[in-house]
Amino acid sequence: MKKFTRILTVVLAAVLAFALAACSARPAQPTPQPTNAAGQIVLKVGASPAPHTQILNVIKPLLLEQGIDLQVIEFDDYVLPNTALESGELDANYFQHLPYLEDFNAKNNTHLISAAAIHFEPLGIYAGKTASLDALTDGATIAVPNDSSNEARALQLLQANGLITLNADAGLQATVKDITSNPKNLKIEELEAAQVPRVLADVDLAVANGNYALGAQITDKLLTSEAKDSQGAQKYGNIVAVREGDEDREDIKKLIAALTSDTVRSYIEENFSDFVVPLF
Repeated sequence: MKKFTRILTVVLAAVLAFALAACSARPAQPTPQPTNAAGQIVLKVGASPAPHTQILNVIKPLLLEQGIDLQVIEFDDYVLPNTALESGELDANYFQHLPYLEDFNAKNNTHLISAAAIHFEPLGIYAGKTASLDALTDGATIAVPNDSSNEARALQLLQANGLITLNADAGLQATVKDITSNPKNLKIEELEAAQVPRVLADVDLAVANGNYALGAQITDKLLTSEAKDSQGAQKYGNIVAVREGDEDREDIKKLIAALTSDTVRSYIEENFSDFVVPLF
């Protein structure tokens, strides 16, 4: 009897293990999307104020025609939009480039991916206390973004304009430690990207991201910017980020289709000139 009981226990355990394995092998079912009072799917997208929010507002009517209520939530920093997306507070965000996202994932154990690249924002050199590159004096101060990818681009832009020389092997990993020649003894002030345009009155020049320059309304102070065939242009397109596995959701696909439409291309070209470049 005891032997029979042991055999029965083993058989039942095997059946249970098989059942659990079969359940785990099934693909996860998509989470039902919330709807509003009108029965439209609610799609929450985090974005920087300019140009991302402006671009998203352009496609609201396009998505509404397809039964999607696009709700845009603005953020003024580069961290909260990703943490809110990871936690499920957002369905997508639109503010960053892929290298930044990959670095964020590695440092924060998040699981976000790019659904599509939409546009490129050239970094520009903006006039502060000094009106031109030629007028820079010895010991002048230049503000640059302090996050790794944007700082490297900023330093490359300074090099492209003959202000410094970088270690040839540094590439898009360059930091101030890779400066090998600094004939004007320039002081490089590293700041959080959103703060750079705000200190323009206190520094000689600033290298700022296009979206923050637009938001701070300093575009009239642009002296020069990254070339469209630069390393930055090839690698740092702004993307729509989603949680891994959500890229195949129908509402996300419709969001990407709207953002890469002729309507958006025309809007970008007519409103942002050289500060935003479509990638589609």
